[in-house]
Amino acid sequence: MKRKRHTEEQIIAIVKGMKTADVCRRHGVSDATFYNWKARYGGLEVSEAKRLNGDGERERSAEQASGRCDARQRGAEGSPDKKMVTPAGKREAVAHLRSAFDMSERRACRTIGCVRMMVRYRSCRPDDTDLRLRLRALAHERRRFGYRRLHVLVRREGFRVNHKRLFRLYREERLMVHRRGGRKRALGTRAPMVVPQLANDRWSLDFVSDQFIDGRRLRILVVVDDCTRERVCLAAQ
Repeated sequence: MKRKRHTEEQIIAIVKGMKTADVCRRHGVSDATFYNWKARYGGLEVSEAKRLNGDGERERSAEQASGRCDARQRGAEGSPDKKMVTPAGKREAVAHLRSAFDMSERRACRTIGCVRMMVRYRSCRPDDTDLRLRLRALAHERRRFGYRRLHVLVRREGFRVNHKRLFRLYREERLMVHRRGGRKRALGTRAPMVVPQLANDRWSLDFVSDQFIDGRRLRILVVVDDCTRERVCLAAQ
């Protein structure tokens, strides 16, 4: 960080009782710098500046503590670049700031940038024990069924649940269907095709196509002896 030439106490003393040109010439600053100082520190006393500095230090230490909470949460989740975005992580950070730095809930929420309503929220979800047990049983019976087909089955049994809630339970129970592997391919090098030595040893067939002058198409089946290259059959279609 760039070090300032003047402290806040010195700036407050500078902007009091002197003309702009005299201040700029004496202290070697520009007019814009002087007006910025006057807008920020005009009307303040030195004691008030010291008190504001103390509050700023506490604010910075609280921000560093919230950064440590964020880093601890990222380490627990295993991702070094993951942000503290979950409500549970933010509640944990607010609780740490309140216990370690004796901060109010309002100030802790303002420090980490979260809403107080989210911190005070308490879950009111109903008990899904019966639905979880039935969903797990159906998933073991129908191992290749995804959550959409399981949703149809549980709705038929009388459970009133939408697909979003069922998908949340489906993920929490770790019932995801594993994708099947791709098509198995031959390993190693293929053996070269054997060259026929006698007539009628092997035939090859293929379709060829052509077109008349009036636009009609013509397909012909050609059968050829691979040894003698004799045209065994020629059938038009």
